[in-house]
Amino acid sequence: MAESQQSDLEKTEPASPRRLEQAREQGQVARSIELSNFSSLVVSGGLLLFAGATLIDGMRTMFATGLHLDRAHAFDPAVALSRLYESMLAALWVVAPLFVACVLVALLAPMLLSGWLFSTEALQPKLSRLSPAAYLSRTFGWNGAVELIKAVLKVVMLGAVVIAMLWQQKEAMAMLAMEPIESALAHVGTLMTDAFVAVMLAMLLIVAIDVPFQIWNHVQQLRMTKEEVRQESKETDGNPEVKGRIRAMQREMARRRMMSAVPKADVVITNPTHYAVALQYQEGRMRAPQVVAKGTRETAARILELARENDVPVLSAPPLARALYRHAEIGDGVPAPLYGAVAEVLAWVYQLRLARGYGSVLPGTPTQLEVPAELDPGPDPDDDAAPVPRPDARRAAA
Repeated sequence: MAESQQSDLEKTEPASPRRLEQAREQGQVARSIELSNFSSLVVSGGLLLFAGATLIDGMRTMFATGLHLDRAHAFDPAVALSRLYESMLAALWVVAPLFVACVLVALLAPMLLSGWLFSTEALQPKLSRLSPAAYLSRTFGWNGAVELIKAVLKVVMLGAVVIAMLWQQKEAMAMLAMEPIESALAHVGTLMTDAFVAVMLAMLLIVAIDVPFQIWNHVQQLRMTKEEVRQESKETDGNPEVKGRIRAMQREMARRRMMSAVPKADVVITNPTHYAVALQYQEGRMRAPQVVAKGTRETAARILELARENDVPVLSAPPLARALYRHAEIGDGVPAPLYGAVAEVLAWVYQLRLARGYGSVLPGTPTQLEVPAELDPGPDPDDDAAPVPRPDARRAAA
């Protein structure tokens, strides 16, 4: 028993679609900081690589214009402030493409992993975030240990790549002091580009490891216990016990409505005891006779009992009773292939009413009713095993 309760509390079940949707609404999705950092560095580095000359020319122009002052203007605070404002504005225009690119990448990079998501849940104040226990759990727990190991490995890997690059280019770096300034700057740019590409390749390897891990970790965090699955099923689909009770009440109400229609029926066709189908036909209101009640065994016995109590004619026609029970629902019209057989039954009912009204000889019971073989399901193999007692026998036993 204790083991069963313990297993119900273990998160062994995958997250349900409702759980995933709720987590997404709360902003809880898979995130990879390494993917965002890598994307930002690639875009900013690429922009500097292809537009670096334009950026440098803009900065050179800004400094040349901002630092060039006449002697008279150098001692005028108003001119100095105006020149400072112009220099700051020019600097913003120079670095604006790089700034805009970094902002767009910072916004779009997370969408590569989790798609578009806007949630204000993270902005809402929560006292649980101030809990020392929660902070210690995050810091020294499983996630904290993983992040620490990942940070150490990243520093070691990137450091090794940078040291290897520096060691490989040590002779070229030593010769920079002997080169002219123009060629030295170009050489430095080439070395920095090579180092940047090597570092980005190393970070790409880190991202290739981190992204699948973050997806797996997110899935693990959202796993559910068996008790949570049962509780969610109750909340979404309703309590099975309550639903069963409602269905039972609905069946009972439908049964009562069906039984209330039996006294108004024109005829009840039986098997004779295992099936009972009550038919009603109102000329001018119905296109075809309708099935107002049907049932088997105990329900059939109750239909027969109500029919006899209300003087509703009862006809034993097993093939027709079985065919009507199988191919017509309550409230439906009689199937077209059975029109002929049902018409003979209703003609017998009308003759029976006339004979009773005038006290004449009762008509003979129809016995040769044509029922297509494909509509007759045949006798129930259990019909003879447990026959339902007739209503008179039930009353006698009572």
